[in-house]
Amino acid sequence: MNKILIVGAGLVGTSFAYSLMQRGIAEEIVLYDIDKRRALGEAMDLSHGIFFTKPIKINVGDLEEAKDSDIVVITAGAKQRPGETRLQLIDRNLEIFKNLIPKIVETGFNGIFLIVSNPVDILTYITWNLSNFPREKVIGSGTVLDSSRFAYLLSQHCNVDPRSLTAYVIGEHGDTSVAVWSLTHIAGIHISEFCPICGKKCFSKNVMKEILKEIRESAYKIIEYKGATHFAIGLALVDIVEAILRDENRVLPVSSVHSEVFGIKNVPISLLSVVGRNGIKKVLEIELTEEEKKDLMASIKTIKEVIKSLNIEREKILF
Repeated sequence: MNKILIVGAGLVGTSFAYSLMQRGIAEEIVLYDIDKRRALGEAMDLSHGIFFTKPIKINVGDLEEAKDSDIVVITAGAKQRPGETRLQLIDRNLEIFKNLIPKIVETGFNGIFLIVSNPVDILTYITWNLSNFPREKVIGSGTVLDSSRFAYLLSQHCNVDPRSLTAYVIGEHGDTSVAVWSLTHIAGIHISEFCPICGKKCFSKNVMKEILKEIRESAYKIIEYKGATHFAIGLALVDIVEAILRDENRVLPVSSVHSEVFGIKNVPISLLSVVGRNGIKKVLEIELTEEEKKDLMASIKTIKEVIKSLNIEREKILF
């Protein structure tokens, strides 16, 4: 059986569970939350919809359920407030992860960690530290959602279906994310060559700036309007989980702790990675423009500065 333990039964965790049961790729979903009544209510509500989906078990359990789970998906953490950056969440979420991760490892869990809580890159690094798991088995949702936003915004601009686009965002899932325009294609045609076809200047500097600005600020707007983002990330997580459970070898811009990037060691950041049953099988070496390299380096430095301030080097906190 494919079993998924979701740690955190809030809006993101339950949106993911809802999307996951509709896709029909897991046989069992277990919800864990510090608020057990909330988890029970969510499990009941989801279970009442099984009539409309493929057979699945939806249960409530404790962290011991990790023992025989294929993937532990962590959505627990402090909620991002209006005007608050993802990086500003670290002080509140670091303590939560220091408590959670060792308890999950102690169950004998030997599957894959999928980190969703923000700041996702930093918390992916922390999970890697606390778990002593290999790099390939600690994955952050990274810039999968950012890439989806990129594809959507371009599709609206060019009036094509988003599924016709190849559009990737790499780097930090945050204010220093990098849109890789040099690898952006519509139906195999580079975006710069597609402009005459659609009749719009989507490869102009101004349009590129506006689209990147919208990618970076979308979450802030949604949080301001409705309090939280959860539907789209729920769908993004299903894609990642499906790539793992079905051993798809799918290329996704997920976050992981890379041994070295641009001479900087142990960088938790999103790069294009081949994802399959055992986690990240390979990180692709892609050709970037000089400007894209510069922007990616700025993203890396931002994350490393936060990690340095936390004083959580791996060798200091292994148990």
